[in-house]
Amino acid sequence: MLTIGELASYAGVTVRAVRHYHAKGLLPEPERDHSGYRRYDAGAVVELIKIRTLAEAGVPLARVRELLRAGEEEFAAAIADIDKRLQAEVRQRQRHREQLARLATGDSLALRPQVVEYLDHLRALGVDERIVQAERDGWILLAAHSPERVPEWMARKREQIADPQLIDFYLILSQALDRTADDPRLVELADKLAAYITRLADEKGEDYVDDTDIEPPLVTLMDTLAFDTVPPARRLIELLKKRGWTGWTKLERVDPLEVRLLRK
Repeated sequence: MLTIGELASYAGVTVRAVRHYHAKGLLPEPERDHSGYRRYDAGAVVELIKIRTLAEAGVPLARVRELLRAGEEEFAAAIADIDKRLQAEVRQRQRHREQLARLATGDSLALRPQVVEYLDHLRALGVDERIVQAERDGWILLAAHSPERVPEWMARKREQIADPQLIDFYLILSQALDRTADDPRLVELADKLAAYITRLADEKGEDYVDDTDIEPPLVTLMDTLAFDTVPPARRLIELLKKRGWTGWTKLERVDPLEVRLLRK
């Protein structure tokens, strides 16, 4: 016969846990012997191990009591059901771990792998991290708005970024980030960028230049994110407007009459 301490040791629990299970009515509490101690037999050890195993598996104590009183078939069915639940929890925890891993990598938190790859490519080209961050934030918003279109937009972006001229635009803007709004590099960039956009629109259609098709409030939000992260971008858009195009997130042609008025 075992003391409560020996019982707890054999079952791998604490004495406090044994007393808690007594209080909950899960484990019968034996009478005290003539010396005033409670003594437990092997059956109590087996029962306590069952309780511990079920409790460690996340089974509520109220359900543990139910299972301990169940017949063999009912017990087996309940265990199978608990096992399914635990498997689902394991899968959910694995997803949580994957999300934490993405959080640790920064860009991967809310972006698809192809977008992360694109951002890393910009970094490898020497594009300033502030511009990469502006791109990243824009992609996060786009992906939340229209996740099904991300592959289409990314395919177009990969095609565009393969053009050395577009890479040059990014690098010129990177160099102008810490300069004043009247930096001549921005004027040079606006000239080149307007010519580049016009050529693309003429050759491939204006839908190719921009086909985001998102609501104006979201366009404004994305523009604000870009301008806050890359201040020269606002000045660049002003210059670009005088050259026939407007918009950062959503590029559009400017009416020729308006362009003439802006140039006066």
